[in-house]
Amino acid sequence: MSLITVNEEKCIKCGICVKECPTGLLRIGEKGPEELANGNCMACGHCVAACPKEAIDNKKTPLVNQIKPKEFPKLNAEEAENFLRSRRSIRSYKEASVPREKLIQLVDIARFAPTASNKQGVSYVIVDDKKVIQQAVEVAVKWLENDAIFSKIFSGVIKNYHEKGIDTVLRGAPNLILATADVNFSGGRENSIFSLAYLELFAPSLGLGSCWAGIFEICALSENSPMLKLFNISEDKKITGAVMVGYPEYSYKRLVDRNPLDATFYENLK
Repeated sequence: MSLITVNEEKCIKCGICVKECPTGLLRIGEKGPEELANGNCMACGHCVAACPKEAIDNKKTPLVNQIKPKEFPKLNAEEAENFLRSRRSIRSYKEASVPREKLIQLVDIARFAPTASNKQGVSYVIVDDKKVIQQAVEVAVKWLENDAIFSKIFSGVIKNYHEKGIDTVLRGAPNLILATADVNFSGGRENSIFSLAYLELFAPSLGLGSCWAGIFEICALSENSPMLKLFNISEDKKITGAVMVGYPEYSYKRLVDRNPLDATFYENLK
């Protein structure tokens, strides 16, 4: 069954759709773009999005579902640098929970992140029950205690939790976002990293802060993790990433520096 349809009256045979197709599915024929018999479509939508005349349509990425980008001023290099460097890992949160509407808005942007071969395959569990989040902290600490290696690496985390009531697992965040993928999907972790990075960058525009839940992930991503049962993850799914979310308790007045740039241009020494 053909995926591509072409409006011959609009098509100018410019060949942009052919050049933009990452899988080589298309070629230019007498009447415009044509599908190759053994071609493969990864549903990236480039052929439809790049056509200057709206002459091509694709059943996997219909023209009717594509929208024109709004004409906002683009960030210049200085503004973009400031935007990216202003993102911080938030480890102190206000007690207020984030409204579900805002959490949905935050997670919705994550699905637009790039994924390997456009396979996507990431779904999300939004946790806004503070009691369950506290349970998750307790489960994570207990799991660390019972692991021969991590009990030593995170002995300070365990001690602070039991003796001082200090939570360095989820930092008292009122919300938690879990990324999940099919258990047999090899690209689930990588795609989740891209998606949650989008989420983290978008969060400040909603007045929110976030932080990658690395200690929590050690338990959550392990085989037969107790977090699967706690969060009602189905047997055919696995947790592939976790980010804590909430309203930041404090704001940052300065941009923090990082290690000096370490980059070289390749030189052929032969």
